[in-house]
Amino acid sequence: MNIPISETNKSALLVAQEAATISGDYIQSRFNTEMKISFKGRTDIVTDVDTQSEKLAIDYLKSEYPHHNILSEESDPFDQGSEYTWIIDPIDGTKNYASGIPHFCVVVALGITDPVTRTLDIIVGVTFDPVRNEMFVAEKGQGAFLNGEPIHISDKSKVIDSILGFDLGYVDDKATSALAMIHQDLWPNLQGFRLMGSSALGLAYAACSRIDLYFHHSLSAWDVASGLLLVREAGGEVHTKTGEPAHIFSGSIIASNSSILKDFDKVTTSSTWRIL
Repeated sequence: MNIPISETNKSALLVAQEAATISGDYIQSRFNTEMKISFKGRTDIVTDVDTQSEKLAIDYLKSEYPHHNILSEESDPFDQGSEYTWIIDPIDGTKNYASGIPHFCVVVALGITDPVTRTLDIIVGVTFDPVRNEMFVAEKGQGAFLNGEPIHISDKSKVIDSILGFDLGYVDDKATSALAMIHQDLWPNLQGFRLMGSSALGLAYAACSRIDLYFHHSLSAWDVASGLLLVREAGGEVHTKTGEPAHIFSGSIIASNSSILKDFDKVTTSSTWRIL
């Protein structure tokens, strides 16, 4: 794929990694320090660290690709009319971060507008965990990597042999139905659950088979932008909860290998979560 080179002759993948590192180093330096916290909703918070981390990433991306669009969680879209759009989540796992839980990351991804569907096809994705210094990267058609080493989706085939990761999002009926699905359809016929607190890390962990499947019912573009590509380049699939291939605006996602996905679909087919 012919991805344009930056103003300083860097690849888009390198620019994404450097932007994620700049923001990641900053949020790590502010972790467990005093911060300003405000609420976008009853359970949806943002900190001054989010906004500064975002500014650092945006300023860097604008310097390297001044004619590209930018879509970021805490800012209005920056629309240059380009076919290329950078997607940023300055802290994925803000509630973890603000609570002193060392499980959060930065997301930087690049998408190109699909002329038919008008959605964004992700061609570069980076998820950076500054606490563990783990850089998950993928470029479309080139595989997925963790700190330079290839990663692969789980090779298990059944839910009963799997560790499932998930998140509930905000407190609403969809979250309640997810808990009901776990209680009624999944537990105890599996190896365990992990409530991640960061969907981007949940998808990255699925891509490198730390967990065997990850699901969520309501995510934004910046939550999944890098993770969709990581999972697919690691040999996995990402579907919506109704079974279609997921894209960054799908909302719901179920990510794993094809065998576990088929078994998960079978086990949860009657769950209200699948249709709510």
